[in-house]
Amino acid sequence: MSDGRKTKTTVDIYGQHFTIIGDETKSHMRHVASIVDDKMREINEKNPYLDINKLAVLTAVNAVHDYLKLQEELERLKGQIKEKD
Repeated sequence: MSDGRKTKTTVDIYGQHFTIIGDETKSHMRHVASIVDDKMREINEKNPYLDINKLAVLTAVNAVHDYLKLQEELERLKGQIKEKD
């Protein structure tokens, strides 16, 4: 959304309700929350003894790792395109 208005929506992540306010659509924010919820549940399946705080931190670490790998791939692809020009 680029009109300057904020969107507010309530999402459920790992059994807890959160109100999210942002510039994106409700659908986008719900999708992000769903991915976070899925990742938390995936990590919990592998290590069910983690407390909620450690689970949240590991989820954040995984998300940042994925983000950095995508950034690296984007830069690599941009470099390939630049070489062809």
